[in-house]
Amino acid sequence: MIPSALPFDGGFFHIFRQEGSVLTIGMAIFLGLVQGISEFLPISSSGHLSIFQNLFKLGYSEEEHMLFDVMLHVGTLAAVFVFYWKDIKAMVKDTVGFISGNTADAGEEGRLKPSVRMVFLIILATLPLFLILPFNDSIGKLATNTPFISFALIVTGLLLFVSGKLIEGRKNEKTASLADVLVVGAAQAIATIPGLSRSGTTITVGLARGFKREFAVRFSFLMSIPAILGSALLTLIKAFSRGINWEYVPAYLIGMAVAAVVGYFALVLLKKLLVVGDSFSKFAYYCWGAGLLSLVLSLFIG
Repeated sequence: MIPSALPFDGGFFHIFRQEGSVLTIGMAIFLGLVQGISEFLPISSSGHLSIFQNLFKLGYSEEEHMLFDVMLHVGTLAAVFVFYWKDIKAMVKDTVGFISGNTADAGEEGRLKPSVRMVFLIILATLPLFLILPFNDSIGKLATNTPFISFALIVTGLLLFVSGKLIEGRKNEKTASLADVLVVGAAQAIATIPGLSRSGTTITVGLARGFKREFAVRFSFLMSIPAILGSALLTLIKAFSRGINWEYVPAYLIGMAVAAVVGYFALVLLKKLLVVGDSFSKFAYYCWGAGLLSLVLSLFIG
């Protein structure tokens, strides 16, 4: 039975605008679409979700629907697992074999297999995130500041424009240095600021460090796995400590499913765009437009 607080009827705008912190089915689908599209395309999912909430007063509060925030990210994480399943499967299998002392999991001349080395590179790239944990609450408060997010979107556009001008390097999981992945990991930590695209920032920095374009994209999304899992776990603990309103779970599940499906196809689109060297620079114009538009709207709508 679908709760009465989750209506399907009442008109298009009615499903998005409710009194109080209500999450409707329509709103869950809408936010799932936004999350699925903007999580992987380099346009900042956190920025878009915050702007929609701030400007259009959706009547939805992340503070009261933390479980939904977790489930949206789980949805896009599922898309990463499906899309990169062969890579993830090889990484897990070969790493387990390496730890257990299976000599078959060592490469030529005793070097690690690329899949095993990739795991260690991802772990190393995740370390800078621990440095920003003390600032999580302060960063979270920026989500209510629409002018700041608008400016961050414009900065994201600048990064994407630069990425299209960078010459593709040759580094991959075999040749990327520890310094390379630490710098990319630091970029991921900085990109927790709402409005900065995590994928756009890390891919641009990876290209600047000499990564092959395909590897820069693949590494960006694979290293998002521990980051998203860690963030989701922390939010989940906080959500249960504050209490869960179980009547909203049907809406949460629908939003998660939408985010997963849309996110998968966003990854497919991104892969196709890789054949064009300056493909990311095309998203710069969108980020500039979205940033300027949201800045102007914030002045009138507030």
